[in-house]
Amino acid sequence: MLTYKKSGVDTEKADKLVDFIQKKAPAIGGFAGLFPLELNGGGPYDLVACTDGVGTKLKVAFALNRHETIGIDLVAMCVNDLITCGAKPLIFLDYYATGKLDFKRSKRVLSGIMEGCRQGRSILLGGETAEMPGFYAPGEYDLAGFSVGIVKRCEVINGSKIFPGDLILGLKSSGLHSNGFSLVRRIFKGPLLKKWGSKLIAPTRIYVPEIQKLIQGLAQEGHIILGLCHITGGGLVENVPRVLPRGCRAVFETHSWKVPPIFSEIQRRGRVPEADMWRTFNMGIGMTVIVRPSSLTLAQKILPEALLIGEITRGKTEVVLR
Repeated sequence: MLTYKKSGVDTEKADKLVDFIQKKAPAIGGFAGLFPLELNGGGPYDLVACTDGVGTKLKVAFALNRHETIGIDLVAMCVNDLITCGAKPLIFLDYYATGKLDFKRSKRVLSGIMEGCRQGRSILLGGETAEMPGFYAPGEYDLAGFSVGIVKRCEVINGSKIFPGDLILGLKSSGLHSNGFSLVRRIFKGPLLKKWGSKLIAPTRIYVPEIQKLIQGLAQEGHIILGLCHITGGGLVENVPRVLPRGCRAVFETHSWKVPPIFSEIQRRGRVPEADMWRTFNMGIGMTVIVRPSSLTLAQKILPEALLIGEITRGKTEVVLR
């Protein structure tokens, strides 16, 4: 039986570190950080920024020699966090480090980053390429990304207007996205990795076009989005409570969407406990959107793919799966 912790990732310890950081730097919180920006004649805005990487999905890219889409993952992990507060992405910067520069491989990686920027409606403004002999294993590299955007302060989405009775919509994921690979790599090795490689390496979906369309479409009719969650490490169970006010519980009807087969394959082959699956992977939902019941029809008209997957009830700030 495998769990994320047995694979080497201690999420409880990571949560404690986040708590420590937030105590030392109270401005940090949510999926992205907001900095007040006063523009003459333009009203108050918030500058929004976040950073992320691709994690050990890079190891799968190395093993398969597939580097074309890993840059899309990098941009996705950043811009999908950025948009959860309603921000418009503006610029993206990358950090690409390797032991010895391979020009052809590097071009493939950077082409993916540029494609991610295109999908994420961001400008690749700059970055850093570091060649560090002896620091990385031959043929390996590391990636980090930095996304910056802007939002009018009066339009910030932060979950503070969520109440019991509100509804949760879900946008499907494209697969594993870029989380849980320390566990996945324990299960898929050798021939299995090659067999399932295309599913494992599938790039993280970028939700910028859909969320911008939904925000604008609802606003035209006087409706708003109450909360947005990017479902990454921790799954629905740990990410959704980040936007819930005290006294609000998120209840998900897990039969309301089809969990992609790759997750069942992971659970079966690794004998991964059900609870660990839901705390590690997105399980087919990459972004959640919380709206008023009166906004449901319009939201699904704007985005027909948006599935009604749950509701907000009164209770402890947590997620209930049923």
